[in-house]
Amino acid sequence: MANLNGAFGIVLNIIIICYISTQVNSVFEFTNIECNVSDEFCKIETCFLKSINRTYKYASLKIQLLKPINKFWAHVTFMKRLSGYKPFLYNYSVDLCKLIRNPKSANKVALFFFSLFSSYSNLNHSCPYSGFFIVEKLPISHLNHKLTKVLPIPSGDYKIVSHWIMDNFRAMDLNVYFRI
Repeated sequence: MANLNGAFGIVLNIIIICYISTQVNSVFEFTNIECNVSDEFCKIETCFLKSINRTYKYASLKIQLLKPINKFWAHVTFMKRLSGYKPFLYNYSVDLCKLIRNPKSANKVALFFFSLFSSYSNLNHSCPYSGFFIVEKLPISHLNHKLTKVLPIPSGDYKIVSHWIMDNFRAMDLNVYFRI
């Protein structure tokens, strides 16, 4: 009988640990954003993080395109801080004109990263682009849901490095730093 109680106790402990580990709650938090552009193709109007209160924080980005853009690519690297930033999970390039024109045939990872900001952006039609590229008031709550519930990412410090290539010219670098 003692062996049965010992085995039962071990199984019960395993069940409790599994339950507790599924109840861990991660929270997304911006730490920094960096925008660099080529003066030939674009100009930065706004690029900032804003904290309204403890629970409502957002990012805004407004880039003026100085020339019409017919080819629009992004090279994205997802990095985690481990004694410096190291590549973590994703490193890919995507044709944004093709992604927006036909999202059902797009790479699912690229589509997921595009969905992080697309509903707060004016990137809602295919190429050519002119005027402004805007991401307006992208809230932490939206990113928190996407990066902790939809695609759970382990806790840590992260950086998304993106190079935006417009008409075969590296026109913009956007680095977003965050913590989960």
